[in-house]
Amino acid sequence: MVQFSRWISDLDRRLLLLILLPISLFLYVSLTSTTTTVIVSFSNFAPFKSIFNSYAPISHGHDVQNKTQPEPENVQKGPRIAVCLVGGARRFELTGPSIVKRILNVYTNTDLFLHSPLDSNTYKFSLLKKAPRIAAVKIFQPQPIPETESQLRVLTSQNSPNGIQGLLQYFNLVEGCLTMIKSYQEKNNFTYDWIIRTRVDGYWSKPLAPDNFIPGRYLVPPGSSYGGLNDRFGVGDVNTSTVALSRLSLIPELDSAGFNQLNSETAFKAQLTTRKVSYVTKSLPFCIVTDRKYDFPPARFGVPVAALSSPGPLSGAKCRPCRPVCAGSCVGPIMNGLYKGWSWTEWANNTVELCDAHDKWENGWEKIFDRVAGKKLAAARKEVWDLKFEQCVNDFDKLRNRTASWDAPPVAEICRLGLKSR
Repeated sequence: MVQFSRWISDLDRRLLLLILLPISLFLYVSLTSTTTTVIVSFSNFAPFKSIFNSYAPISHGHDVQNKTQPEPENVQKGPRIAVCLVGGARRFELTGPSIVKRILNVYTNTDLFLHSPLDSNTYKFSLLKKAPRIAAVKIFQPQPIPETESQLRVLTSQNSPNGIQGLLQYFNLVEGCLTMIKSYQEKNNFTYDWIIRTRVDGYWSKPLAPDNFIPGRYLVPPGSSYGGLNDRFGVGDVNTSTVALSRLSLIPELDSAGFNQLNSETAFKAQLTTRKVSYVTKSLPFCIVTDRKYDFPPARFGVPVAALSSPGPLSGAKCRPCRPVCAGSCVGPIMNGLYKGWSWTEWANNTVELCDAHDKWENGWEKIFDRVAGKKLAAARKEVWDLKFEQCVNDFDKLRNRTASWDAPPVAEICRLGLKSR
């Protein structure tokens, strides 16, 4: 009887194991599935949450724990960012490599959109063959833009080198880039999390930091406000950027609101305030490389030109490579004499050194630039200067083959126009 009982007990244990084994397996699979779901949901929670994870060179494309296995193509690396680059390529051999290095290469999920008029400097865009991702390029033959009555009421030609037509051409560049971004989104059925708008002639001394992406607010640099807001750079989400970049189409709305005699900066501010878009100013490490001549020292409403070697941040102030004629204690009296709501820029703590820009760039500026910019950016400058026709065509072919949407004259025409004039 005892032996029979022991046999029954052994049988019970075996049955119990047979029952527990599938239950354990079921629980393991369920928990694993639930954990995976939570991870996926968290990763899609908010675009801004992952902006800090994307602040790394584009070459860091593989997971640290699995370096030999490439990531699936559909894995998103941080928020999707569109970079809208506008303007003529005047000194792009100096500015372009800094934009590639310190904006495009910093964020891993960024698409470039270039909107530029064709001229003798356009061939310099061959440098963009080194850009990580290019969504669209539009290079066009500029034509006069008909001036409407509302535009003539709202805008002023004062202080604009090319009058109201110059403003309209600039506004067309900016809004045209927004049109390119919208078209690309619709074609590929997605929406960007952020849009960065910057100028072709901007030289970046340091990377664009992730704390400049502020949900629900449009960020612009301080200074150089000319009575409104500095419009040389901006970053915001799609909603705020759509208002900020609609430079042409919102003019009738500004006219209806009673605005008149606005320059670019005051029109820009009016766009945001009329549409109730919140904005914030934040110092940024870039300046606008200029060939224009300005009196020195600048008067109350004059324009200071910073040395490219200035520690900064210069927040879009005009600059050139020069041997500074004013630094340290010399800067304060000059900058304090400027009207703060006009061409003033932050200068405290020895962040700004000044050029005498009343004449053309000084002899030997190339060595000054190369020293300030470093070996890689200096090499890019020399590459453009040494460029031959065949190599120019080859570089543009590479650029075109990597671009999703290409709208430009034949590359041979672009190269011939630039290299012949050089």
